Parts: sequence; C-alpha cells; structure tokens
Amino acid sequence: MRKQKDEAFTYEAWSPLPPEDRVHFSGLSYFPPSERWRVVAKVTRLDDGQVFDMATSTGEPRRQRRAARLDFSTPEGPASLFAYEDASHGHGHGPQSLFVPFRDKTSGRESYGAGRYLDLDVPHGDELVVDFNLAYNPYCAYSESYSCPLPPSENWLEIPVPAGERQFKPESA
Repeated sequence: MRKQKDEAFTYEAWSPLPPEDRVHFSGLSYFPPSERWRVVAKVTRLDDGQVFDMATSTGEPRRQRRAARLDFSTPEGPASLFAYEDASHGHGHGPQSLFVPFRDKTSGRESYGAGRYLDLDVPHGDELVVDFNLAYNPYCAYSESYSCPLPPSENWLEIPVPAGERQFKPESA
C-alpha cells in the first residue's frame, strides 16, 4: 500500500505534491509497521452527537458531527479519540466511514505538526480495529493550497504514536 501511494504521489495528476517536489521525490517517510499499534477500540455511539465547526488550516470551518467515542489501550497506555462524520449534508444514508483526526506527542517532531488522520469503517458492533499504521498526513502537509481540518483539542493524545506517516520533508537535488 505504501509503494502504491508513493507512485501515485509521484505520477498522478491529483497528487498533493507541488511539481517541484516531485522531481526528487523518492517516497514518503513512515514509522516501521507494528502490530502493537493495531488496537481494538470500544465504540460508544453518539446518536445525538454534537454538530460543530471544525477548524481548518485556511480558516474555512467544516461542519462535523461527533459520531462515536473510541476507547482503547495502546503500548503507551489507555487513550480515547472521537470519530466524526460530515454534517454539511444532513444524515442522508449515514456515513460510509468515520473521520478521526488526531495529534499526539510525535506531532511537530517526528510527524506532521498539525496532526494526522485515520479513516475507519463504520462499525457494526461495539468494537472496532484502529490501525495507527494507516495514519496519514493531510494534504496541507505537502502544499499550502489545501484546506485541511485540524484535530480538535479533544483528539490531542497525551502519548506518542510512532506509527503511520512521518513528517514530510521535500528532497532536494
């Protein structure tokens, strides 16, 4: 999956990398994969979840609804995150996935300072696998021309999460 993403970032028209950063791009940087960062979360659904404007990197708010609370144990201790769904279009047929933006103690040091994202399948039961190895940087990590949701303070973890994508640093000649 990582190799496919690197190839897409290099060659696809939709790539968030500016053309000048693609010239010497040899791939994104990742923490080593670890089964320890693939955790099972207890899901508490928030059927009447609060709708709010999530801040973005450009100041244009995004309407989100708190859909669930995820409680889990990590190699660094217990933690919890909120999962959100887009609230700009009403309920419709329900979300296809849950959006989990988060910051952790690697943010701004080893990983992107504004935080990273997870996209999770909507659970059918009261448990869900959260694989932090799939944590990815928002597109604004690669170019300021994107507007990216910023993790609310309720999703700032007090632990390091050394899994998923690392901070992007453009390569030079």
